Amino acid sequence: MKHLVLTGGGSAGHAVPNAALIPALSERYELSYIGTDGIEKRIIAPYKIPYCTIKCAKFVRGLSLSNLSIPFRFYKSVKEAERGLKALKADGVFSKGGYVALPVVFAAKKLGLPVLSHESDLSPGLANKIIAKKCRAVLTSFPETAKRLKNGKYTGAPMRQALFGADKADALAKYGFSGQKPVLLVLGGGSGSKTVNEALRANLFALTEKFDVLHLCGRGNAVQSNVRGYVQREYEEDMPSAYAAADIALSRAGAGAAFELIALKKPTLFVPLENKRTRGDQAENAAYFEARGLAKVLREKDLTPASLQGALFSLAEDEALKKALGESDITSGNAAILAEIEKMLP
Repeated sequence: MKHLVLTGGGSAGHAVPNAALIPALSERYELSYIGTDGIEKRIIAPYKIPYCTIKCAKFVRGLSLSNLSIPFRFYKSVKEAERGLKALKADGVFSKGGYVALPVVFAAKKLGLPVLSHESDLSPGLANKIIAKKCRAVLTSFPETAKRLKNGKYTGAPMRQALFGADKADALAKYGFSGQKPVLLVLGGGSGSKTVNEALRANLFALTEKFDVLHLCGRGNAVQSNVRGYVQREYEEDMPSAYAAADIALSRAGAGAAFELIALKKPTLFVPLENKRTRGDQAENAAYFEARGLAKVLREKDLTPASLQGALFSLAEDEALKKALGESDITSGNAAILAEIEKMLP
């Protein structure tokens, strides 16, 4: 059995898609992971595969003195990754991007190992732009993204198969919801969103008159509340239940969550993250789905308690959007991704 090393991290969006592929990959390959001691380690831990920890240099957008030391720290990271790949006796690498992937892919190339990468967002991230030439192909979630890369190939997005099989009645019971009101699921990204959390909580009494609210607020962001019909979770391991309970959603527009919500036919209001620390990828993802009638978008600069309430009430009654979601063919790209990996490591 050949040994495939997975890598990618720096945010949940670079690790959760790898986790989605692990159950099927483990039937064909020995698996291990190379990443930092950060969020990707926590996400991969439940899968009980060998994990090799390295230190990675992260580029800080804008002017920062820490960027001056990146070349030296990157060199050390590549050396660490090279030692890890040798120790694991790797036959190939699958990368989900992010700054964590850079030294691993560079090391794999130096050792002559084949590499595949996957880009989740509509516009390629910096890491995937840098490593593209070192990969056999860069697989993509969006068909348009593949056209922007010389070795791009559209496969669709990795998705956790368990998300599609949860029972709604069981999910409602888990969170203590009666089922008499539609459920609003609120997702703020892996770390939560202060902006979304504050706008939501400013509206709680009005929103809970119409919805039961399941709020995944991010670690350390829970507050005391006795509002009836409002359930908080700092982090939810059981996302199949969270999605199954939901009738509509309010979410950031990271590609992973966006594709899952669309594939699960959940009417969603996206509030994409937009600040100087991002390249605008979430805004692009959200605009893509809105242009196709599959979601609604509320820009962060326009986010107020009043605008949020109006947008969510409108979303719940949007029959045209629900019809478009019902007819959408967006689904899991796992099978196509696995086929490409099998071509690399037959």
